[in-house]
Amino acid sequence: MKSASTTALCALFTPLLVVWAAGLASSPGSQEAPDSREPSGSESSGEARKPVTVFLVRHAETAESTLTQRDPALSAEGTQRARDLARLLSKAGVTHLFASEYARTGSTLAPLAAAAGLEVEVIAAREQGRQVEALRALAPGSIAVVCGHSNTVPGLVAALGGQARELAGDPRSGPTLPHDAYDRLFVLTLPAGEGALAQSIELRFGT
Repeated sequence: MKSASTTALCALFTPLLVVWAAGLASSPGSQEAPDSREPSGSESSGEARKPVTVFLVRHAETAESTLTQRDPALSAEGTQRARDLARLLSKAGVTHLFASEYARTGSTLAPLAAAAGLEVEVIAAREQGRQVEALRALAPGSIAVVCGHSNTVPGLVAALGGQARELAGDPRSGPTLPHDAYDRLFVLTLPAGEGALAQSIELRFGT
């Protein structure tokens, strides 16, 4: 049988314990943790700020001269260079592939398309504005590869805000890549945000 003093202590502390437990349950540390799969506002903002990366490359070597044949196939050397391009970029996280209407550009991207499981979108060589619009419309974080021609790649680099050096001149089409230059790969980073400046570097690939 409880004593009178024990009963009095229980009557005094029981309400305090109830209030303390209720406060603990409603404290921030005891609330259910938010689902980690839900992106926070800062994460969503960071995703939107990711730049678009664009690789610009000329088609690989052809079996016949493009000066005398409108749309020749790739040569054995060109086929190997296409494989070299695929090996170089197959782990780069490429999300989009673009080629002109000529078979030699699509053939240059074919091994990479197979490795990445992507379709090649065709935009005519003369439609530089449409190609630039397509690239600028890509979602933040996209990585695109564009295969063009000696007389289209320099213009695309410039239109996207990059710089191509060591060019030849053509009175009809302006700056061009030298006719025997097949190993040049231009990499442009297009930052998110209006007015942000693009950055560009040039690589060489293949044997």
